Amino acid sequence: MKKKSNQKTSSRKKKGKKKNYFFRRLLFKAFLLVFTLSLAGLGYLDYTVRDRFEGKRWKLPAQVYARPLELYAGLQLSPNDLINELKLLGYQELPDPTEPGSYCWRNHSIDITTRAFNFGSGLRPGLAITLTFSGNKVDKILQRDTATTLPIQRLDPALIGGIYPEKNEDRILIQLEEVPTTVTDALITVEDRRFYTHHGIDLLGISRAIINMASGGPIQGGSTITQQLVKNFYLTSERTIQRKVIEIVMALLLEAHYSKDEILETYLNEVYLGQDGNRAIHGFGLASHFYFNKTVSQLDLHEAALLVGLLKGPSYYNPRTRSQRAKQRRDLVLKEMEEAGQISWSELQMAQKRPLGVLNRPVRGTTSFPAFMDLLQDQLHQDYRDEDLRSKGLKIFTSLDPLVQKTAEKTLQQRLNKLEHDRQLEKNCLQGAVIITSSQNAEIQAVVGGRDPRFEGFNRALNAKRPIGSLIKPVIYLNALSHSQRYTLATLLDDSPLMVKQTGSADWVPDNFDKQSHGQVLLHDALMNSYNLSTVRLGLELGPDAAIEQLKRLGLNRNIPAYPASLLGANTLTPLEITQIYQTIASGGFRTPLKAIREILDHNGEPLQRYPLAVQQTINDDAIYLLTTTLQDVVTQGTGKNMQNFLSTDLGVAGKTGTTDDFRDSWFAGFTENSVGVVWIGRDDNQPTGLTGASGAMTVWGETMAQLNPQPLILAEPDRIEYHWIDRPTGKLSGSGCKDAVYLPFIAGTAPTEQSGCGPESRPSSLGNWFKRIFQ
Repeated sequence: MKKKSNQKTSSRKKKGKKKNYFFRRLLFKAFLLVFTLSLAGLGYLDYTVRDRFEGKRWKLPAQVYARPLELYAGLQLSPNDLINELKLLGYQELPDPTEPGSYCWRNHSIDITTRAFNFGSGLRPGLAITLTFSGNKVDKILQRDTATTLPIQRLDPALIGGIYPEKNEDRILIQLEEVPTTVTDALITVEDRRFYTHHGIDLLGISRAIINMASGGPIQGGSTITQQLVKNFYLTSERTIQRKVIEIVMALLLEAHYSKDEILETYLNEVYLGQDGNRAIHGFGLASHFYFNKTVSQLDLHEAALLVGLLKGPSYYNPRTRSQRAKQRRDLVLKEMEEAGQISWSELQMAQKRPLGVLNRPVRGTTSFPAFMDLLQDQLHQDYRDEDLRSKGLKIFTSLDPLVQKTAEKTLQQRLNKLEHDRQLEKNCLQGAVIITSSQNAEIQAVVGGRDPRFEGFNRALNAKRPIGSLIKPVIYLNALSHSQRYTLATLLDDSPLMVKQTGSADWVPDNFDKQSHGQVLLHDALMNSYNLSTVRLGLELGPDAAIEQLKRLGLNRNIPAYPASLLGANTLTPLEITQIYQTIASGGFRTPLKAIREILDHNGEPLQRYPLAVQQTINDDAIYLLTTTLQDVVTQGTGKNMQNFLSTDLGVAGKTGTTDDFRDSWFAGFTENSVGVVWIGRDDNQPTGLTGASGAMTVWGETMAQLNPQPLILAEPDRIEYHWIDRPTGKLSGSGCKDAVYLPFIAGTAPTEQSGCGPESRPSSLGNWFKRIFQ
């Protein structure tokens, strides 16, 4: 029995040993698995820390600039416009403007100290200058320290927006040596006093956080600057124990690989310090500009303390909306600096007495000019990937003229309000779009996409496809005048009623605006008075397809259908497309693609790409001349004659009104010597407005141009042009003193040869335009 008992005991021991061995092996394997996973996790975290810290740490948005304002003697520029430009640039008005980015107006002169800027040809230093004015014209530019007369001076361009990463983060990168000790002292005093002695974590701080958590409080406190950087740079904002552990491990790894100065510099560039609309302000470099219009190196003690104080809650302590709360927080930071021995008692007292000094400025968000930015990005995407635009810190110099843009925005708003009031329309029912370009180089100076210029929604200037009405007529008449042996300005057209039969649809019966027919009319008069019947007959003779082909020669880049109603503008085009067409007419038949970009620099300020003019002559200059002189008559004698309420007839403005069926769309397209402008007014719901081109869009165009110093349109007369007096009723030669006589240009050899019977024909003259103004 005893033997059996011993055998059983031995058997149990063996089984126990096997069991223990099994569990030890299982435990060992589990340990190996956990160890392996921990090593893998640690390796992954280590790779993550080094990969971003050593690579491209931030996606830097592209910075977009307006055109730089070039100042020179004789420039048409009012002192008020110059001051508005300086305010847009963020210049401060000071009694003694010696600081870069400051100015002072004194009677008929203005002192300015410009800022240094890299225009792509190296850093151009700032300069202290004085401008004197004679009325609304720059009289002289002097360099203040030498009293030397300067021929030209260029201001730094206004930053008008950016193309941002996904969260619209914006920052200006700075190096630690640029940062004054007041900033770093305040930061370390308030956020992490043992920053230079710990190895990424503060054990005392962590202990306090654990005690707080154990007592039922939230997970908080204990975060060093290194941990804060890890949290902002690598992790999400969730507050869990697992995330806190990862944060601690990554902080230790970060400190193991990189110096304290590298970590501090990265922190200064990363932290969130405020919101500008939908634009997030990150880093002390940008925050210095955003709040004080200074570089970080220029910050005073009280300013540095305010920025450091904002780290606790940029919205809660917003100095623009919660100034008292922000001051209390700033003063607390200053007090802690004094207690830590960073500043003296007297420095504390002086700094706490200082006002916040934060600039008052409207919210800009990602841009103040969203309609222009839409156009810019369309053009940029032809050459650049979206990711490159949002991450490589490109500097994009554009053609936007802030003075022209602001004028167009304000005028459109005011005019739409007035039109609604005068015509008893419901408030805010009208919408509009404006595009203004330089007639000399096709640069786009202003884009207004609606009555609310800050609205980042539907951009009517680029995307509203609307019937163009009578804006098509110059295209049809240009087509006719290009056949100079068949059509001249004296060709008689039939302006009688007609019916156009159409296969598969109802017969089309066009009518004139005044519901009258005018019999036989000169081609010149038919365009000047915008007669529909004679235009349709002319267009049918040439063929609707010919009008569409002419549109393409003028710059239309897409296919649109051709049918009889196309001859009265039934096709839909955008204001941008209309601007391209009239730009080609204004440039004398030379097609130049509209452009918004001048030059692009890389993030180091080195030239990357320039956008020169691309010019191609697509229309005969003789035909363009005949057309343009008639468009000038449209404005002085025809459907646009009320332009004289805004601009002198001596300016020789050329333009065309456009009105669509049931007064749904009001258009005006025109040009002076230096500007081309297109205006559209209508309703988004496509209901009638009751406005013609002359009563609606033309009033916006005229009032806008009146504020932009338009230059007189003086046409270069081609060698083959000669002028003759023509009898309006017959289209035959006449004399200067005859009734119903009109002085018209002709291509040599194409003028009528028959006499009307009244007076001798005047001799051909190369001074036709001058005689025309004298005798009419």
